[in-house]
Amino acid sequence: MARYVDGFVVPVPTAKLDAYRRLARKAGKIWKEHGALESIECVADDVKPGKLTSFPQSVKLKDDETVVFSWIVFSSRKQRDAVNAKVMKDPRLADMMDPKAMPFDGKRMIWGGFKTLVEL
Repeated sequence: MARYVDGFVVPVPTAKLDAYRRLARKAGKIWKEHGALESIECVADDVKPGKLTSFPQSVKLKDDETVVFSWIVFSSRKQRDAVNAKVMKDPRLADMMDPKAMPFDGKRMIWGGFKTLVEL
């Protein structure tokens, strides 16, 4: 069954990982309430800077930060668009959308929507 995925790479100050975890849990629950199939948040464990490209280089990672790699799974792009429209109107997220309140630098966040190519 083909799915649609929103993917994210985020630089998070290591000292703020607990705050990020709380935000991710809250946001993930809201996405799922509105119809997302899964919400996954992963913290870097074996991620090294590369010579040409790497996760750290992609977000201009600073010494006191770590990379978080995340994705949200939907049944289709149409469903993703409908879910995201509902999520963006959800008042429970309003306080988390303020850039000053985020436990990461949203300007260096990378995100995008992806169609499934292979699913085993």
